[in-house]
Amino acid sequence: MALFLKPIFHEKIWGGTKLRDLGYDIPSDKTGEAWGIAAHPNGNCEILNGPYKGQTLANLWNEHRELFGDFPSKDFPLMTKIVDATESLSVHVHPDDAYAFEMEAGQYGKSECWYIIAAEEGAEIVYGLNVDHKEEAIDVIDDAAFDSAFNKVKVKPGEFYFIPAGTVHSIGAGVLVYETMQSSDVTYRIYDYDRTENDTKRTLDHDKAKDVIEISTENINIATDTEIIENHRRTQLVSNDFFTMVKWEISGTLNYMKPREFVLVSVIGGEGQVIVDGTVFDVTQGQNFILTSDDLDTIFEGDFELIISYL
Repeated sequence: MALFLKPIFHEKIWGGTKLRDLGYDIPSDKTGEAWGIAAHPNGNCEILNGPYKGQTLANLWNEHRELFGDFPSKDFPLMTKIVDATESLSVHVHPDDAYAFEMEAGQYGKSECWYIIAAEEGAEIVYGLNVDHKEEAIDVIDDAAFDSAFNKVKVKPGEFYFIPAGTVHSIGAGVLVYETMQSSDVTYRIYDYDRTENDTKRTLDHDKAKDVIEISTENINIATDTEIIENHRRTQLVSNDFFTMVKWEISGTLNYMKPREFVLVSVIGGEGQVIVDGTVFDVTQGQNFILTSDDLDTIFEGDFELIISYL
């Protein structure tokens, strides 16, 4: 049986109200994130249906690992969220697994990827620094020479970006992003526009940021691979050691075969049905569910867009 999950909302200084447009009942006009599939201590989603209704995803991972193909990781490895950046996020960086394990009490590092759901005209992201070497990046931080240091990229709906651990980045104002990432909530702020919370300037994490920054010369635009399957469009956005992320544009009926023992599914547009081993579930924009190792026969039917992520 597919496991549908209750989203968890996080209010942010830069958040807004766009998550309402996806059908979410958000807690305030400063809601920045909807964690759709998560089993993290800072956001542990509740199962909404079936025999495990009311349990958390982390509890299922710990007590019923067979639902996930007995995957050997101690913690549930992935997380999905939607981010509403009404104002710009801080410019920040995430550590890799080795650094996070040592310095952040055994947590995962954080590589992530972004699918741009919506973006206002002229909206930007920060992706990397305008330097060639890490020593230059450290000088930028030490000297607070941020005016021209950040590599800013204008974005449009439908674009995709992969952000490996160590990459300096930020989502700019007016951008709505779907994210798949490692299950981590470790962030090192580099620059935050001198914003305050509760009359106190928000903390920066320059020492740790300088430790983990990586300078890459790779092209930020990942080449995606699109194919037509049963008259539906399948676009593989990324596949690496951390996750694979695929966008499906479905119109009609798709007989879906899971590529792994469990997959994470988010409905980012439209509506339809998912039929799992004969059980019919109505699905609509904003819903999130997991197909487990018990789910052998899956059919998607309707007109909707899905993002499916897996290991």
